[in-house]
Amino acid sequence: MKIQSDDFRVHPGKEFRLGDRPTVIKPFCKSKKQYRKTLESHVEELSSLQQLHYASHRYALLLIFQGIDAAGKDGAIRHVMSGVNPEGCEVYSFKQPSAEELEHDFLWRTTCRLPERGRIGIFNRSYYEEVLVVRVHPEILRNEGLAEELRDEKTVWNERYRSIENFETHLHLNGTHVVKIFLHLSEEEQRKRFLERIDDPDKNWKFSLADIHERKYWKQYAAAFEECLNATTTQASPWFVVPADDKENARLIVSRIVMDALKELKMSYPKTTEKRKAELKAIRKLLVK
Repeated sequence: MKIQSDDFRVHPGKEFRLGDRPTVIKPFCKSKKQYRKTLESHVEELSSLQQLHYASHRYALLLIFQGIDAAGKDGAIRHVMSGVNPEGCEVYSFKQPSAEELEHDFLWRTTCRLPERGRIGIFNRSYYEEVLVVRVHPEILRNEGLAEELRDEKTVWNERYRSIENFETHLHLNGTHVVKIFLHLSEEEQRKRFLERIDDPDKNWKFSLADIHERKYWKQYAAAFEECLNATTTQASPWFVVPADDKENARLIVSRIVMDALKELKMSYPKTTEKRKAELKAIRKLLVK
C-alpha cells in the first residue's frame, strides 16, 4: 500500500475538522519485519536526499512537530531521522519559555534556532505553543509581560495567527521550506501510553503529574488545534495530520512527508568547473605516482 503525503495534508481554503481525521488507519505493513524493512528503505532514501540537500546548499528545511502529550513526537523524530548525518540536522525541543525569552516577542526564541541553508531544522514543539497551550491556559498570556491592549483575548489569537503566517511566508520567500506535522492521538491511546510509562520503570522518567492535569483540557486542546490548523495551513507551509495511535504507521507517514518535502526542492550537486577539473586532474597525477 503506497503512502501518499497529500492524503494527510490540510488544504488551505477548505474547512478542516479534526474530528473527521482518524487517529488510526489500516497498517501499511502486514508484519513487523515488513515494517522494519520499509522504514529502513525510507531512512536510506532520506539520507541520500539529505546529503544532496546539504551539498546543494540552496534551501533550508524546517520540520515542526506538534501534538498532545505522548503523541510520539520524540519517537518519530528519532526513528525517521536515524540515518541523517548529524552535521546537516539540528533538533530543538521547546519547553516553557525562560525569563529572558519572555522579554521578547513570542517568535524570538525559535527564530534564533532556524536552520541554515543546506540543513534540516527540527522543532519538537514550537512557536505554535503560543496559540495552543497559551490559548487553553490564558493565565499564561497574562504573565507574559504584554501591555493590556496587546493581550485582548478577543483579538490576540487571530493576530498571532497572522504573525505566524507572515513569518512563515517570509521564511519561504527566503529559501526556508516549512513543513508542519501534527501527530493526531486519541484520548484512549494517550491513556494507554501513560499507563505504560507508569508500569515500565525504564519509562517512568517520561511521566509527570502535569500530564494527567492536562488531560482535563482534552476538548479545549482539540478545539485549539483545529482552529490553529485551519488558520495557519498554507500552500507554501502546509500542515499534515498524521494518525498517531499506531506508532509504526505514523513513522512511515512522517518519513514519506519529509522525503516528499525534500524532493519538492530544486536541488543538485554543485557542478565542477573546467578550471576545477584541471586542478583535480593535476592532483590525481601526483597521487598515482
